[in-house]
Amino acid sequence: MSERIERTQTGIRIEKRLLKVLKGLAESLDMSVGDLIEGIALHSFENKPPFSPETLKKISQLKEVYELDWTAEHSHKFKEIGE
Repeated sequence: MSERIERTQTGIRIEKRLLKVLKGLAESLDMSVGDLIEGIALHSFENKPPFSPETLKKISQLKEVYELDWTAEHSHKFKEIGE
């Protein structure tokens, strides 16, 4: 199935180490960060895991490289520097 879609440019703010992990993962999967985020969101909307065990291993490696030690529980507790 090939759906025609319209994409829009957006400016999102995201923590820099998390972005590095997403960029590294997208690169390893040979896709753009935007395509990766779309896939994550669509899987999440259906309560389906977006990643295979192999991809989860890659994410773990990237998190270690970029010193990202957060979990989903941290996501609602972030505070910007200077707040």
